[in-house]
Amino acid sequence: MSLHDPSAPRKPSRLWLCLPFALLLVATAIWSAFWVWARTEAQGRMDAAAADLAKAGYQISWGRRSLGGYPFRLDVTLADAVVRDPSGWALQAPLLEGEAYLYAPTSWILAAPQGLTFVRPLGGPVTVRAKNLRASLRQLDAKPPSFSFEAVEPSFEPSAGAQPFALQSAARVEFHLRSGPDDEGGVFLRVDNGRARPGALLGRIAGDKAVQLAWNSVLSKMSAFSGRDWPDAVARWTDAGGAVIVRPGSQLVAGDAQAVVRTGRLGVGRDGRLRGVLETDLRQAPMALEALAAAGAVPKEAAEAAGAVAAARQSGEAARAAVSFEAGRTTLGPVSLGPAPRVYAPR
Repeated sequence: MSLHDPSAPRKPSRLWLCLPFALLLVATAIWSAFWVWARTEAQGRMDAAAADLAKAGYQISWGRRSLGGYPFRLDVTLADAVVRDPSGWALQAPLLEGEAYLYAPTSWILAAPQGLTFVRPLGGPVTVRAKNLRASLRQLDAKPPSFSFEAVEPSFEPSAGAQPFALQSAARVEFHLRSGPDDEGGVFLRVDNGRARPGALLGRIAGDKAVQLAWNSVLSKMSAFSGRDWPDAVARWTDAGGAVIVRPGSQLVAGDAQAVVRTGRLGVGRDGRLRGVLETDLRQAPMALEALAAAGAVPKEAAEAAGAVAAARQSGEAARAAVSFEAGRTTLGPVSLGPAPRVYAPR
């Protein structure tokens, strides 16, 4: 008796072997198309932002722009980037690099590996070089957006013919801007172990000793801070009742001289100048005022009178005195020292 030959075994399907690779190829194609779209969108938004700022009087330009970072990032590199505002302030960087992840396109890390130059309207350019010079920008829709700047071991060098800059170097400089609850924003500035430039005003006060700065403040009514440009935004913010509340402990130390804020509330007048009062504890105030007079920043008679006021209010090592900005003038106690600092030039 003969048996039928058994059927030949069926070959296993290759579908399940190929399917994962096919899905991977499809996903890669979709992700690549999304990355190209995001790259084009980022480029378009940069161009639109530059055009909007140009309408407000700002000048923004760059020599070369490249966008990369595929597959998971957006990297933007600008050569010879320049930002200039209508008042004459400007920021220049031979190389500016930015990076954001595709899953967080509104959070950017910025770096200026070759340093940067800021231009003062009257003082001229100052070149900044540092071991690390970087910033971060996120929450762009918030008021204010979150911004941080950090310079590790920076040096400050005025260009030929420019006026001296207060600092020659520092161990670290930090600036932070944050949005907060109740329509508020926070501003924090810190300078650690700064070295004043010899011959400059701060150098006359600090000598060869360290300069320390810590500024901590809260800005109210931040939703009102908007406008065509800086003066317009500040004016609208002021009209809405915006103010700067200076936190206790904010201080400037220049050698043996020290000014520590106990309380403070500041605003901006219609003349564009600072207004408000800082209640302070002052150390070595007569010596600092003498240096201001020697540099021509304060009239000699006013410096002597203000020094006498500080000496009369001395208690221990510090003198309690109010520094006021009213009617366009800066006063220490009852003594007028000169014009109040200008926040913007009214049209």
